[in-house]
Amino acid sequence: RAIISFGLNALHGRHKIKNKVWGGPWNSTNAHDFISYTISKGYKIEAWEFGNELSGTGIGASVSADTYAKDVGKLNEIVDALYKNSNKKPSIMAPGGFFEQGWFAKLLKITGPGTLNTVSHHMYNLGAGVDHHLIEHILNPYYLSKVSKTFSSLSQTIQQNGPWASVWVGESGGAFNSGGFHVSDTSVNSFWYLDQLGMAAAYNTKVYCRQTLVGGHYSLLNTTTFVPNPDYYSALLWHRLMGKTVLGVTTTASPYLRYYAHCSKGRAGITLLLINMSNNTDFIVKARSRSNLKQVQRSEVTDGSLFREEYHMSPKDGDLQSKTMLLNGIQLQLTEKEGIPNLQPIRSRLSSPLYISSLSISFIVFPNFDSPACA
Repeated sequence: RAIISFGLNALHGRHKIKNKVWGGPWNSTNAHDFISYTISKGYKIEAWEFGNELSGTGIGASVSADTYAKDVGKLNEIVDALYKNSNKKPSIMAPGGFFEQGWFAKLLKITGPGTLNTVSHHMYNLGAGVDHHLIEHILNPYYLSKVSKTFSSLSQTIQQNGPWASVWVGESGGAFNSGGFHVSDTSVNSFWYLDQLGMAAAYNTKVYCRQTLVGGHYSLLNTTTFVPNPDYYSALLWHRLMGKTVLGVTTTASPYLRYYAHCSKGRAGITLLLINMSNNTDFIVKARSRSNLKQVQRSEVTDGSLFREEYHMSPKDGDLQSKTMLLNGIQLQLTEKEGIPNLQPIRSRLSSPLYISSLSISFIVFPNFDSPACA
């Protein structure tokens, strides 16, 4: 089942004042008629998003936060009126642009509670797709961590000015302008992609929308054959294994070993995401809960029936720019009937060492891990 959010034209009726700045009243008739049409057809819309990349200084055009906030209120009135007989009113989402603290804070203050349900923002932290250093950026943990300032600042801005609103990354493809040729559609891109999924979740992001399913170099599917690119399988494993509850995790390992932990999805235990960005170092990992360290140690020794499930992803032939990813050494490719292959883990005893190879990504499921947050 597809969950649809739809972007509405927030410039309709306005005029350019100077440079990229637009002003004047928003003409809402087109939005009103379109929303009314979808209702008449019985189409289910999760959210109506107001505008695209008009926040702050904007991309191509911008609208002041004061004006934008007033029109978000107008859109809310339209949605209230048109869905008054509906059991579920779609969310109102805005601004679908790049984060600028002052602009976002003003938008939240002016709209107030009960108007803007979701704050959506765009992220392209790798830079331009034509940058010849994309792979260096993707495998540099210090470079990737820079974007945490945006997540942190946005989280604080919402808590201070609009704690009723949730956060979506409404668009993100790593490198802007369609991504990087022979980079964004290859195995190496999953190192950036999964790292940012983990980071976004850690800052309470509720939805992360990937740019794109089909289109550009950052497409999840090959734009000609529609065969899945490596990031498709990375997204699928994340979706199947990582639950909504984010766990705190610490390590003394190298910064080139990135790590995220969630309660497992739809089952007991936890799932670790481990991303080894080092090109020459393997790691041996042992996971333990602070709250029951002695109990876990004892159960590992006395109960040999306890297992973990391991999903190790690596580029085919060790080529980071391969368009084929391996899962536990087996090539991920469509079945003879063009179906998605079974993504099967290997099972290992808890007492055995857990190896994370260089330039690899691993999802490790601990079904018997006792975490109070996952009870």
